[in-house]
Amino acid sequence: MSGLVTAELLDRVRDRLAASTAAEPTAATVADAVRAESAGVLGDTDLLEVVRILQTELTGAGPLESLLHEPGVADVLVTAPDQVWVDRGVGLERTSVKFADEAAVRRLAARLALSSGRRLDDAQPWVDGRLRGVGDGHFGVRLHAVLAPVAQGGTCLSLRVLRPATQGLDALCARGAIEPEARALLDRIIMCRLAFLVIGGTGAGKTTLLSAVLGAVDPRERIVCVEDAAELAPPHPHVVRLVARAPNVEGVGEVTVRDLVRQALRMRPDRIVVGEVRGAEVIDLLTALNTGHDGGAGTIHANSPEEVPARLEALAALGGMDRHALHSQLAAAVQVVLHVHRSADGSRRLEQIGVINRGADGFVHINQAWPAAGPGRDQLERMLRLRDRDGRSDRDGLPA
Repeated sequence: MSGLVTAELLDRVRDRLAASTAAEPTAATVADAVRAESAGVLGDTDLLEVVRILQTELTGAGPLESLLHEPGVADVLVTAPDQVWVDRGVGLERTSVKFADEAAVRRLAARLALSSGRRLDDAQPWVDGRLRGVGDGHFGVRLHAVLAPVAQGGTCLSLRVLRPATQGLDALCARGAIEPEARALLDRIIMCRLAFLVIGGTGAGKTTLLSAVLGAVDPRERIVCVEDAAELAPPHPHVVRLVARAPNVEGVGEVTVRDLVRQALRMRPDRIVVGEVRGAEVIDLLTALNTGHDGGAGTIHANSPEEVPARLEALAALGGMDRHALHSQLAAAVQVVLHVHRSADGSRRLEQIGVINRGADGFVHINQAWPAAGPGRDQLERMLRLRDRDGRSDRDGLPA
């Protein structure tokens, strides 16, 4: 910056714009504010420089806006003014984008929080919200930020681009994410209305697979999807999507996933789907699947099928359900586990299909049904044959 374009001048212009009633500063309003605060001493070159700096900072996601528009970018992360990272599906990559200082990162985080209807300051040093009109994701951007000194290295800003998961099973098979034998099993699982959980780590492709599977559901069925952040957009003609809402700045107006699962039961669903089970709503989902709603689904974070029972125990405990009750409900409500995995090269694929089996001790275990044949495959085949026979009998008007 030139000697005339000082940090003090920029701060005065920011304060003037903040006090303005204009919803979104334009180039004209920024230029007027600069002229007023500089008392007309800036030349055309300096004026354009200040307008460029402030417009970049005050509109959209500021210096991060161009990254959010890049195809394939899933996450934009800021850990320091000179450390901005992106994830394009092959791991984190450091970018050339930089902020002027820590104060610039903090200002952007506070402005984005305000745009999402949340508060971010010393009294409330973290925020979790959702932005619309930022980036090119159809569903917007999920915002998370933590201020210093809670984040010891400075303001930590995380933006997740929420692009709709609209690919079908054919597309996933074409790119090698689902093997032909697994696809055949998935088709039968869908047709026979077995309830399933999609599991995997962060960014493994759980939502993508769930959306693809739902797209293959009979078009005569009504699917009610409940999500914390809207990502599911299955290629299906009859989908009702319910999205949770965080409390506003005054702390009111919250609508939880658990609230919405209960509402979904009253909406004449053929299948109830919870986009991501991360809390006590697991109790309501399992209860729903045990009240005649076959073929339901959900996703949970778990790195392997063997971890699923322990993960669900922890979530159910948040709602006051003990271990024995959880295993009893799980065994009755869910039949199949689909494990997706993200490789080191960034590729995502269906790694394993498991079936839920309740042992003599009353606790649930996951038996592998694919890719290796064994007791799990035999168990899955028995369930599929039973469901297929019952379904065909119902369709033909014959006794089961």
